[in-house]
This record gives sequence, C-alpha cells and structure tokens, in this order.
Amino acid sequence: MALPLSSSSIIISSKKLSFNVSISQKPTQKHLFLSAQFAFRLNEARSQVTARPAVRACNSTTSTYAKDLACEHDSPPNLYMSTFGDGTKKLKSLIAMILIFIQISAPVPLSGWDFWYVSPAKAVLYSPDTKVPRTGELALRKAIPANINMKSIQTSLEDISYLLRIPQRKPYGTMEGNVKKALKIAKDEKDSILASLPADLKERGSTLYASLIDGKGGLQALLQCIKDQDPDRVSVGLASSLDTIAELELLQAPGLSFLLPQQYLKYPRLTGRGTVEFTIEKVDGSTFSPEAGGEPKKNAKIQVVIDGFSAPLTAGNFAKLVVDGAYNGAKLSFTDQAVLTDNGLDKNGGYSVPLEIMPSGQFEPLYRTTLSVQDGELPVLPLSVYGAVAMVHSEVSEDFSAPYQFFFYLYDKRNAGLGGLSFDEGQFSVFGYTTAGREILSQIKSGDIIQSAELVEGQDRLILPNEN
Repeated sequence: MALPLSSSSIIISSKKLSFNVSISQKPTQKHLFLSAQFAFRLNEARSQVTARPAVRACNSTTSTYAKDLACEHDSPPNLYMSTFGDGTKKLKSLIAMILIFIQISAPVPLSGWDFWYVSPAKAVLYSPDTKVPRTGELALRKAIPANINMKSIQTSLEDISYLLRIPQRKPYGTMEGNVKKALKIAKDEKDSILASLPADLKERGSTLYASLIDGKGGLQALLQCIKDQDPDRVSVGLASSLDTIAELELLQAPGLSFLLPQQYLKYPRLTGRGTVEFTIEKVDGSTFSPEAGGEPKKNAKIQVVIDGFSAPLTAGNFAKLVVDGAYNGAKLSFTDQAVLTDNGLDKNGGYSVPLEIMPSGQFEPLYRTTLSVQDGELPVLPLSVYGAVAMVHSEVSEDFSAPYQFFFYLYDKRNAGLGGLSFDEGQFSVFGYTTAGREILSQIKSGDIIQSAELVEGQDRLILPNEN
C-alpha cells in the first residue's frame, strides 16, 4: 500500500506537528537511497489557548520556529505544558536538526522504506481525474476511426461531460467555449467532413450534418442551453449532439483502418460494428424484474454492440459462433464480478484467437500481449465499464483467448483502483458492451441459460476464413 507523502500530520501532546516530505528514488544494487528534506513548523493548538482567557495569545502568523518558540516562552510555562513536556519538545527539535544535517551531508540508505514510493505513472493513473470512458456508449463512440475533424468536434463536446460532473457552480463559460469551438470546426471543415463519406451515404450524411448544426438536438440548441445555465437541458442536449456525431462517424468508417497481419487472416473477422441480441431465460421458476413498470417475466433481452474496429478477430470469432447458434442453450454462472458462459468443451467450432487489445492512441491492436496499466497504457475498449463483454483466457496459454467462453463484466468502482480502473484492466480481449438490458445482468443467477443469441446487425461485415 502506497502512502501519500504530499502532506502528513502527527499529533504530539497538545501540539500539532506538521511536515512535508519530498522523496526521489534512485535504485542501486543493494540499497534504495532517498534524499529527503524536512520542513517543520510548530503551531499553537487553538483549542487550548481559547480555554485559558488569562493567557496572552501568540502571533499565529509567525512562520519560523524560533519566533513560535520565543512567543511560547514569554508565557508562563504552567499554562502550556510541564517542564518535562517542554524538554521533550526541545529534544525532538534537536533530533530533527540532526536529521536535516545528516540528509544534507549524505543520503541515508532507507532500503526498508521503498513501499512508500509512488511512481509518477501510478500517481497520474490512479488520479480521480483519469478520463477513462465510464459507459459502453462513450467507449464505443471513442473507438470509431473517423474523420479527424469529426474527432476534434467530438473531443470538445466530450470534455463538457466531465465539466458537468463538477458540483455546485459549473464552468458554463468553458462549456460555451467548447461548443463554439466545435461549431467553428464543423462549419469551416464542412467540405472535408462530407468528402469523407462514401458516395452512397452522402445524402444520409448531409442530413445528419445539417441536424448537427441546426437541429433540435444540435450544437446551436446546445449552446442556448448552456447560456441558460440549465444543467439538465445541457446534459440532454449534449447526449443528442454526441449521438448524431457517432452516427455520422460510423458512416465515415465503413471498414478497418489498418491491415491485419498475414498470419491472422485464417481467423473470422468483423470489419465494423455488429449487434447481438440475447434472450436470457430463468430456469428456477423465478422472474426478471422490469426496470420501470411492466410485469415480471421469465425471459429478458440483452443487447450487445460488438466492435470490429478495435478487436476484429475477437469480434469476428464471436459473431461466427452466434451465427452458428453455438450459444443457444448455453448455461450461465454468476459471480460478484462477472456473468460467465460455460466453457463450451462440448461444442464444436470457435477459434482460439490471439489476445487482442488496441491501446489508446494507437491505430491497430496489439496481439498476444497485455497492457502495462501501471505505465499509463490504457485500452481503447476498457474493461472498467459495467456490462463490458470480453473473452476468457485460453486454458492453454494466456496469450490467447478461449475459443468459446466469454463473460459480462460487472464493474464496481468500490472494487477498483483509485482511478476507477479495474485491477484486470488491459489483461483481457474486450470486444463489446451491453447497450440495452444492463439492469438484467445483476439479476442473472447461476444456472440460467441463454435461450437464444442472434446477430441482428453486422452480418454483412463478417468475413470468414478463405473469403475476400
């Protein structure tokens, strides 16, 4: 467990001793040398001063230890502490000065203190400000390989969603600036945006573009909501604008933006997005509770969007299994962190595809390797989202995914790191997210079954081996 060293406080007797420690680590073969600088400041305990009206108040603004000590000695000692306590304080000051002298003259090897050290990468990664997508919709939107101008518009608007989280007074001026920036890019780069659309989709794209600028849920309407300083309307307007952007970006990205390695062309692959609809059935006589209204039912539907842009092999293998009916009748098991299918050992088909993870900021996936989250590597499709869908590791090698078994991840920030990241982040091939029926996941019990799984969208993007 890493202890924060930016500020620490120790209460001694009636005094509060506060100190700051700055430590830099330079590993050697035998010792860890820490260069530490201690700055001490002694402040009077206000509660005890106010309890004795006869005591003359000391100057609380004095910054040096000498003045504080002189101020204290001007007052009768029996009003503050015993002679023994005063001597103890002087002894502690003497020890502190000795430590300072030793640290200045030569660093002290503190090989047992290395557990205090927090690397800069971890400090940034575990910050609550880490901008990792928290919903499947946001993660999928960020994963679309679209026109660079559209991505700039999207980034400006995504920042508003983080600004809306600020409690109390919200920075509406900054939000307004972000929308105006997005509007300027959209208008100035109109020709570039529309030119990146395939010929057969230009009409649809032009309609979406006009809606983005002046539509009911467009940027002009969002700008007015921000000027009215209505956070609820801003949130709704922002979601509408981002949905339009995602739809337009999908038209701009009809296929993969990179070439797959030659040795992986033997696997099925998905060259875009697909949608799978699961029907889950209770087998113990219980029912699923609807989210709002309606009657409890024995069956419930879950919809998952699978992403071939970031995980073409994993999504392709999964889509083929769905089309082949491999998951119909599959048994489910429930744990605190996931809903898993059975291992499928009695099933035929399925490829043990290599572990496939696309790092954020890269244009193609990495294969057979995990990400080092401690070093700041984050995936385009993060696991740290409730309802994330990923393949289990192969029983033979963790460099490969299982040919059949997958799981729904039940992310819980209470079991995550300080930055809200799962401790398994960057270790599994995530290939999609639950976009409808998320409330059903927590109601699944071990023994429930997948009654049916159907690829309702994206079959035209599924390429099977030996096909061009």
